[in-house]
Amino acid sequence: MATKAEINSAVKYWDDYKRGLERSTVIDLNESDIERLARISRLESNDEEWFAYYFPNYYSSKPMLFHTRSSKRVMNNPEWYEVRAWSRELAKSARTMMEIIKLALTKKKRSVLFISNSETAAIRLLKPYKINFESNQRIINDYGVQQTLGSWTEGEFTIKAGCSFLAVGAGQTPRGARNEEVRPDVVLMDDYDTDEECRNPDTIKKKWDWFEQAVYATRSISNPMLIIFCGNIIAEHCCIKKAIEKADAYDIINIRDKNGVSSWPTKNTEEMIDRVLSKISHASAQKEYFNNPLTEGKVFKELNYKRMQPLREYKKLLAYTDPSYKKSGDTKATALLGKYKDEYHVLRMFCGKVSVSEMLEWNYEIHRWVGGRVPVEYWIEWPWIDEMFKLELAAANKRHGIIINPRPDDRKKPFKYDRIEQTLEPLNRNEKGIPPRLWFNEQEKDNPYMKTAEEQFLLISPNSRAHDDAPDAVEGGVWRINHMLINNMASVQAISTQRNGSKRF
Repeated sequence: MATKAEINSAVKYWDDYKRGLERSTVIDLNESDIERLARISRLESNDEEWFAYYFPNYYSSKPMLFHTRSSKRVMNNPEWYEVRAWSRELAKSARTMMEIIKLALTKKKRSVLFISNSETAAIRLLKPYKINFESNQRIINDYGVQQTLGSWTEGEFTIKAGCSFLAVGAGQTPRGARNEEVRPDVVLMDDYDTDEECRNPDTIKKKWDWFEQAVYATRSISNPMLIIFCGNIIAEHCCIKKAIEKADAYDIINIRDKNGVSSWPTKNTEEMIDRVLSKISHASAQKEYFNNPLTEGKVFKELNYKRMQPLREYKKLLAYTDPSYKKSGDTKATALLGKYKDEYHVLRMFCGKVSVSEMLEWNYEIHRWVGGRVPVEYWIEWPWIDEMFKLELAAANKRHGIIINPRPDDRKKPFKYDRIEQTLEPLNRNEKGIPPRLWFNEQEKDNPYMKTAEEQFLLISPNSRAHDDAPDAVEGGVWRINHMLINNMASVQAISTQRNGSKRF
């Protein structure tokens, strides 16, 4: 139940919306009827021009190719099934509204079902349609007053052009919904999935069955129907993924494209995207802006923290760097590890989307932090070392007045997930009677780098597209430590054998 303050806030929001709409849709009072009709005819022949003229508030940035291609499919195919798994801030609901209002005003569609996860949500999403029919001065000027006598409520109304709109929540009964003799010929599914329901595959199956049986079945076989699903892929099991399997066409568009740049740069700049993503967790960003739902705790339930040993207790420390290869801007990571008895200690962790120069600075920070008390070996994943890297490294060494040359780890690495899961999960496991052997520095727990690293560990799964450079760096460091210990043992055994052999002679 909404509080009085929430109700007042909502009323103010929609009042402001209506006033802004009236101000933005000014008309030319000196235009003649002949000029007006010619203009309407010209606009109706071009969807993008029609959208731009009647909806200047929404059409404020030049659309991208994925926008225009999708609209062409929707506007030119009366019988069609389209799925828009577009990120937030890519105008999937706004573009859909412009399309449906045009189809309604030009009498190409007669009965619209608007469906969301609840009736309240459906009514809220239908509200901009209703206000545009009431207050958009350009629509009123060209197509007449659309508000009709009789049923004109928040969740159900019929415009003068003859098209009806009905808001329906998931699980309600739209059977028999029709506008006179016309059965629904448009079904809009917007934000149908919810986080809570997606946690239960059985619930998703029931919701999907309801859509197919109670919603899709309201259609007339002989009359073409348009179906549009709008939403994000927010979970492994969700209705929009089922809709993609059935659709005539679908788009999965993220806030950034495969090259790591804005999918809609005329609206969403790189600086704006960086600002928004910096305020939420990686998992939230992947779900809401990249159609990549991540599930925590599939491999690593939690990380183990405790106070580290004094540095003098470690015979040797190892700093392992895992750089980014991807053009899309994967994170880079450096882990400082030490072996204490049979435990592996992660003393420092650096992880973030940084430049090569900034990545190198982590090694110098480690050098200062250790302060020469224990020798440190520096390693970096091969084959990342190239001429540009060597130039960056030479400049950094000169700038700091010390020489750090990371050694290339040229081992032939198995598949990343398998390496991380097989090497680190048993060490991190905290079972009854068997304490973990992989520990992280509790004094670094609130460090943003360590928090990023922990998040990456918790999101590791076989098919995950989450960043995993921090776990990869820790795995590389653990493997290198083990490899050095094996080599040392082999050397000791060889020396012992030689000595024993010489005694025989």
